[in-house]
Amino acid sequence: MENGVIQVPKTYTRIIEESDVLGFGQSCDRKTGFLLKGLAASKPGGSFLELGTGTGASASWIMDGMDEDSNLTTVDIDSAVQSIARKYLGNDSRITFCCEDGAAFIQNLSEGFDFIFADTWPGKFELLDKTLDHLNIGGFYVIHDVFPQQKLPEGYKIKATKLLKTLQDRSDLDITELDWATGLVLAVKTAV
Repeated sequence: MENGVIQVPKTYTRIIEESDVLGFGQSCDRKTGFLLKGLAASKPGGSFLELGTGTGASASWIMDGMDEDSNLTTVDIDSAVQSIARKYLGNDSRITFCCEDGAAFIQNLSEGFDFIFADTWPGKFELLDKTLDHLNIGGFYVIHDVFPQQKLPEGYKIKATKLLKTLQDRSDLDITELDWATGLVLAVKTAV
């Protein structure tokens, strides 16, 4: 942070500009990104998963915190939206893009991850247990948009409330609710 301003990844501003042109208004905000970057930096040599690439705003933050031995797999069903992320982040060998339905991707998972950012319904509201089965012990599971907002679909608040309760009731997670940005939940896996 310099003079109270969060330093953003070089690609973030360009991704946001192109997102605006495309009319994509669901990008990760700076405060959420700043947290994602810090969490990523705490997992050297880590294996990262992002469910919901969007245009790549959050991926740019995660990658900014990752070391050279880490890797990020990011998944989105919308190739037009994901093409912006590919344009700005695709030359980095640490990232792998998957353009497919998130639920199908989760169903076919075989490896574990040190960090999962669930930014879409699959992995958050759908297939939560299956997703968390692939989170390594000590790994982070992060969701945002927990607070009600205008941009979120009707019924989201009810789903978010139920999701929080489900996460809190799990004995294998240590949950921290953050009154930060759009409302975040940081879960750390503590047991199998």
